[in-house]
Amino acid sequence: MDERLNQLNSWLGETLAKERFVLRPASVDASFRRYFRVQTHDRSYIAMDAPPDREDTGPFVRIARQFRDLGLNVPEVLEQHPSKGFLLLSDLGQRLYLEHLDVDTVERLYGDALGALVVLQAGTDQNKTSGLPPYDHALLTQEMGLFKDWYLGHHLDRHLGTGEATALEQVFEDLTQSALNQPQVWVHRDFHSRNLMLTDSNNPGILDFQDAVYGPVTYDLVSLLRDCYISWPRSQVEEWVQGYFDLGTQSGLPVGDSEDQFLEWFDYMGVQRHLKAIGIFARLNHRDGKPGYLDDIPRVMGYIKDVSARYTPLQPLHNLLMDLNSAT
Repeated sequence: MDERLNQLNSWLGETLAKERFVLRPASVDASFRRYFRVQTHDRSYIAMDAPPDREDTGPFVRIARQFRDLGLNVPEVLEQHPSKGFLLLSDLGQRLYLEHLDVDTVERLYGDALGALVVLQAGTDQNKTSGLPPYDHALLTQEMGLFKDWYLGHHLDRHLGTGEATALEQVFEDLTQSALNQPQVWVHRDFHSRNLMLTDSNNPGILDFQDAVYGPVTYDLVSLLRDCYISWPRSQVEEWVQGYFDLGTQSGLPVGDSEDQFLEWFDYMGVQRHLKAIGIFARLNHRDGKPGYLDDIPRVMGYIKDVSARYTPLQPLHNLLMDLNSAT
């Protein structure tokens, strides 16, 4: 018996003033959260179930308010029960960006998404009174450790020798320093096609922002343009990166001094993010029994191989990945 589902049903019955409703799963999440679509006779809502011993709804509620104040299209928190871990949210619909992106739509949809990203970064509270945690050295390094621990160790049973481990740690440090050297802004942290909704007005709808941080200016751009779930030719991605640099410059965003510097930041940031993603995908399989994300590892690995081959400090990582490739 799903006791939390029973509790959620009871809470919704009270919250919706005894109005009849139908509850259906709305999405699969890579965390302990669950989302359900709540359909009444004339309206649709989203209910979040976040077990309080595993998840804290506080950041979601607080950041949703901050992002809505900027004019971003994020769900409105209509009702909440923090001690039980339940939220009732407005429904942004069922049209995922991922399902609507193709060569004919990508310029328009990414144009809207990049416009929203400018709004987010331009709204950054430089006095850091927002309460967003910093994307600091410890967190950046910890995330890349997931690649070593869960992908190399658990998934491949590959244990590094002393020389390999030292070289990999230096790569991690170079990636971390690149991230810390970038201008710092508000970072959604998962700004990609599975968290963006195609909406009729104020497109896109933006989901899954509760892990937002104060961090590198290129992070969300990487999440969008080198998406773990859909890929585009490198030449096209670089054109978009250049376009965002120009747009950022015109909008007064802190994007650095040159397009070349911005692209290098973007490339290095992508390697950091994708090492983390591969580690998380492996962990979801081995710890959480969610093997579906393994299918996305080859795409993400392809990003890392391509970028690491282009920069001398990243060559040890490239050599390791090519060694792993030849061993399988």
